Amino acid sequence: MESIKKYIAEVIGTFVLVLLGCGTAMLVGCDATSGGGYILTALAFGLVIVGMAYCIGNISGCHINPAVSLGVLLTGGMTFTDFVGYVVSQCVGAIAGAGMLKAIFDLGNITDMTGGYGSNGLAGVNGSSGAGILVEILLTFIFVMTILGVTSKKANHGSFGGLIIGLTLTLVHIFGIGLTGTSVNPARSLGPALLAGGDALSDLWVFIVGPFVGAVLAAFIYKFLESSNKNVKPVAEKNAAAVKTAAPAKSASASKNNSNKKKKK
Repeated sequence: MESIKKYIAEVIGTFVLVLLGCGTAMLVGCDATSGGGYILTALAFGLVIVGMAYCIGNISGCHINPAVSLGVLLTGGMTFTDFVGYVVSQCVGAIAGAGMLKAIFDLGNITDMTGGYGSNGLAGVNGSSGAGILVEILLTFIFVMTILGVTSKKANHGSFGGLIIGLTLTLVHIFGIGLTGTSVNPARSLGPALLAGGDALSDLWVFIVGPFVGAVLAAFIYKFLESSNKNVKPVAEKNAAAVKTAAPAKSASASKNNSNKKKKK
């Protein structure tokens, strides 16, 4: 039952990501030459992550991205069964989000400023699949590395994790929108591409392979860096050490108080 709740949360989160992120791009356009729509689209994707992190984060961890789930799997944060469940849920949510956008724009007779439901493409890199994959690998690597660092059990970043992750997604969008539209998320690319068809669908493999390769690199490099840092201890160990340190002091204080009481008697 708990797993089902996680999967439902991932469907909802990915649905919202595509609906609001791609929907914003469709409304305002994201041409690099006109910065307003470009920045608004980047902010929309980042702010969705912030909102969803504090909404479904306590339920599923708010992956809403197969590349993130792969990174978590490779660092030991989830089982393979849950990984499959998450990916399926994310793809369902993304397709549903794209379908909802199609319904809204068709019923309202609204012009799609992207011409393809906010789908990713290679126009910004002059049709080069090699450049597109390289961009997606690098951006996903940065994004997943940030997530692994922020959510690591060996660190304590407090309640700001969702904000940090959301701002990082905004940052990689600011750089990547003019190149590939910024995927870093195979599910986010899948939904709009299925509806857009054409080049968006034929180039979809770039936005699946690139993010997955970036996530694999991020997972292995982060594990190596974290394991080599002997000064970093899990938060649980730090808390346990603090309790042990405090206990003798408390006992000594209690003994002193008892001694004072006896003297008064």
